[in-house]
Amino acid sequence: MSATIVIGPYSETDLAALNDAFAPTFLASPADLAGLDAATREGATAVAFKGHNAFGGEAMDLLPNIGLIANFGVGYDAIDVKAADARGIKVTNTPDVLNDDVADLAVALLLMRGREMEHATNWARSGQWKGKGEYRLNRKVSGGKAGIVGLGRIGREIANRLVAFKMDIHYFARSEKETSGWTYHADPVSLAKEVDYLIVALVGGPDTVNFVSAEVLDALGPRGIIVNISRGSTIDEEALLDALEQDKIYGAALDVYLNEPDINPRFYALDNVVLQPHQGSGTVETRAAMAKLQRDNLVAYHAKEPLLTPVN
Repeated sequence: MSATIVIGPYSETDLAALNDAFAPTFLASPADLAGLDAATREGATAVAFKGHNAFGGEAMDLLPNIGLIANFGVGYDAIDVKAADARGIKVTNTPDVLNDDVADLAVALLLMRGREMEHATNWARSGQWKGKGEYRLNRKVSGGKAGIVGLGRIGREIANRLVAFKMDIHYFARSEKETSGWTYHADPVSLAKEVDYLIVALVGGPDTVNFVSAEVLDALGPRGIIVNISRGSTIDEEALLDALEQDKIYGAALDVYLNEPDINPRFYALDNVVLQPHQGSGTVETRAAMAKLQRDNLVAYHAKEPLLTPVN
């Protein structure tokens, strides 16, 4: 009987590695726990979890002897950490190993929207360059003012990259940070008023739902570009769609959405938004590092050694 249960949409490579290390029971989602026999549920002491399906207290109660939920990803908002605390369950995540990829994509998204790279590529591929002439002039990105909403690990990596683009860095965080001359703002509205580009790098969860509100988007204004590589919940999506449709902002570049992958179809009709399929950490190298860190936390737990990246 396995002491580990694996839940979520893992790749074949990751499934094989988990199977070699733990010979676990595999499930598609926490909802499938109820279908396991009592002996398997009671024998489980740890869970490897991946995905965005809610993992709450009721699901945890079906596994009365687990002491660890090891999350695949830096964001763990799908896991009810308060419920885990109440049951003496530790939660781990996979921070740092994905910072570079997510920060790289944030900068790429900003460039894609500002320089209209998606549309310009289609102009060349469709033969319009030959038939209609040069593509229209677009937007200079270097030298602008960038605002980072959430100056955590990933937010700092984004800001460090934008410094190389000769940008003036502004940021919002829960408290002022030690920085090299970057400008702190105590609220997102004042931040948005001062910048050309707003990059959202917040953690997900109930505390940040609709953190970027209609008021923030109004403050960003008609020349503003917003980039989101955090969670779809951090921006008021209806307000964002209204702003894009009414040209209240210059555009958006998004890797995350509400209800993904079922993206609101209103986005598809817009030519001022770049859409990516939540692939911030989606490189072979980084996903392998994330998977290994998750397994290493499981190994440490089963060996009664200190966890590598505890959340609670």
